[in-house]
Parts: sequence; C-alpha cells; structure tokens
Amino acid sequence: MKISLLLTGNELMSGDTIDSNSAVIAKSLRDLALLPFKKLVVGDDLELLTESIQSLAQKSDVLIINGGLGPTVDDLTAEALAAAAGVPIERHPDAMIELEKWARARGFVLTESNLKQADLPQGCEIILNPRGSAVGFSLMLHDCLVMCTPGVPSELRPMIEQELLPRIRQHGAITTTTHISRLRMFGITESGLQDTINRVFPDWPAEVELGFRVQMPVIEIKISTIGDSSLALNRHWTERFLAHFSDYIIGRDSTRLTQALNTALAEHGKVLTLAESCTGGLIAAGVTSEPGSSAVFTAGYVTYSNAAKMQMLGVSEQTLDQYGAVSEQVVLEMASGALQASGADIALAISGIAGPDGGSPDKPVGTVWMAWGEADALQARKFYFPVARIAFQRTAAAIAMDLLRRQLNKLPTDVDYFSELKKTTQR
Repeated sequence: MKISLLLTGNELMSGDTIDSNSAVIAKSLRDLALLPFKKLVVGDDLELLTESIQSLAQKSDVLIINGGLGPTVDDLTAEALAAAAGVPIERHPDAMIELEKWARARGFVLTESNLKQADLPQGCEIILNPRGSAVGFSLMLHDCLVMCTPGVPSELRPMIEQELLPRIRQHGAITTTTHISRLRMFGITESGLQDTINRVFPDWPAEVELGFRVQMPVIEIKISTIGDSSLALNRHWTERFLAHFSDYIIGRDSTRLTQALNTALAEHGKVLTLAESCTGGLIAAGVTSEPGSSAVFTAGYVTYSNAAKMQMLGVSEQTLDQYGAVSEQVVLEMASGALQASGADIALAISGIAGPDGGSPDKPVGTVWMAWGEADALQARKFYFPVARIAFQRTAAAIAMDLLRRQLNKLPTDVDYFSELKKTTQR
C-alpha cells in the first residue's frame, strides 16, 4: 500500500513551526507494518495545494493531509480538496453537529469564522476530532483515500489511533493482525535501557520488535509482533520485560508521570501537600492537571524566598543561616511545615539552584535537595543536574514525583536516575 503525506502551512515553510506531525503519523503507521513512500510540504497556496493533492492522489492508495482546517482565510485544505475532486463546498450537517457540540461544552458562541470549519467538500465523510473544533474529513479521489487532519499535534494524535488507522486498515483490506504492548518508563535513559536489554535478554527474538520513543520526561516502549498466532509471543516477552524493569514502569499506553503519582496516592488513601522553591509550582501544576486530583491533593506552597519559607512553612531562620536554603535540613523543615499547615498525609518538598547564577563551590548551579514522606518518616536526597534552567526544573520536578511514587508503592528510592547527568547518589 502506497501512503503519502501532504503537510500544509506557511509556518512550516518559514521554519516558525517544526514539522513533528509527519513523524507521529509515520511511527503510527508502523502498527500496520506500513511506511509513507512520499512526503510533501507546501505553503498556503490554493493552486499549489490543489495540484499537489491531484498529483499525490494519482500515485497513492492513501493520502493524509495535515493542516489547514482552521477558521481563518489561510486555512485552505477543504477548498483545495474540493477543487481537486471537482465538487463544490457545502455546509456539512455532521460537521455542524460536532462543531455545535464542541461550542456548547465550552459555553462558546460560534462566529462566522468558526462556521467555516463545517464547510467541506460535497460527499466527504467527517473524521471525529475528540479534542478540537475542526473535524477531519475524507474523500475518495482517483481510488485514493484522502484524509484531512488538523495540524494541532494534541488533536492529531488521538485521531490517528481512533480514526485514521482503522480507515486505512479497511481501505487496504489489511487482515494481518499486529499485536502491540505499550509501556511507559521513567528514570532510565534510552542508552541505559538498551544496554540492559542487550545484557539481560540476549535471546530476545527477532520477530518481537522493540521500539523506543522519548516523550519527555518518560520513554515509551513498544513491543510489537505481527500475525494472528503471535499474541502469546507478545504477552510472554512483555511479561519478561515488565518483570525485569518493574521499578521503572509507571504504566501502560499513555500513562503520564503525574497520573502515576496520583494513582499511587489514591490507591494508598493519601492526600499530598507540596512545598516548592526552585520548581516554582511546576509539581503542583502537574498534579492538578490530572482529573480527580482534588481527592489526593490539598495545598501547595511556592516559597521561593527565605522569608516565605519562614513565614509560610515555619522554616527556622537559624537553619537557613547555618545550612542555606538548598540543604537537607531546610527541605525537611519545608516538608514538615507543609504537613502541619495543610493537614495532609504526605509531603514533597524541593529546593535547588536552577541557575544560571547563584551557585558556589560547595553548592554549584544544578544542586537540588528533595524531601518526601509522612510526618514521622521524612527522608531527603540530594541531586546534581548541571543542565539549563528549564531542563533543571523539569527534571527535578519529575524525579521528585517519581521518588514519592516509589515510596508509596514500596519500591527502592535509591535508584540511580539518569546516570549520564552525573548527579550524586543517595546521601
């Protein structure tokens, strides 16, 4: 089966937006043992888009068009496909239902610009978009299945799994079954993971494909087998992988680290409080981004200054003077103070030097202390991440959450996180 990709948008041509969507589509096509044979990127030019659609459709079994479905005048995909197919644009009733449903759920009043997203080529079928206002749509052209998708990555990804792949399978009469296990891991690098696999599983069979995809801060592992009889083989090697790397597995499919932490809190009936300094509320934002977080989170304190640490969390001035804000003693007092102030069951505290300034020979930029646990069982650990400020904050926040996840699930907390960063080991 020949599959082509057509990416559209002046922002792609100018470099203002980096094309990541074609990589996402291509990787997803592997689930059907398929690869695109051609990719074309064009700007917002109606004539060029129309010519490109006609040319690619004549050479392809499937053409996936990405971008140009929005409400503005430079969103030309519907008009271009209609011109290529020689059909008029018309208000699509199913697209209107979806657009009205999207607006109603958000208390949004549709404007004429929004209604443009329901004006589609005559005879097309809509492709549901569970996250955005613009539905996708498909049309047969020169015996080619043309599918148009939004350029917003967060909207595209669920549409690929739920809508595009099933349509491609049906169009190509693909009957071979692909079995895929997706696992999500945190705390180990790709190279470290591959080295361990090579050492622990020298007998890993060639017919069981192992794929890696970094989705910071986690790594997605995809274990794939092809064929109706390969399900048992897939399950066997997935279980062997899970057994060896159980400490690092945060979940399956699309599990996020914040989701894994909240799940652990809920399963153990614990309510969390946070005391953040160098991460500036990043952990609290992550925890509360998950549905149901109100059941496991009560309060967060962003105590960036020493004065705030003293006033809000009761950290003693003497401790700050003697040991400094980035110290074991201070993060333990931050955690204890947050527990007392909030009435929570368990705390996580963090204080570090994000840089680029503020370091010293004893505490260079990249030093961070974390404390976590219940009031009578607080523990602390020091790390060193000599990376840029934003990367430091994100890495520190992710590791802090994982430490608490491990604590709750009775897993080791002395894990050697990301050894390439040359951080310290447990104190």
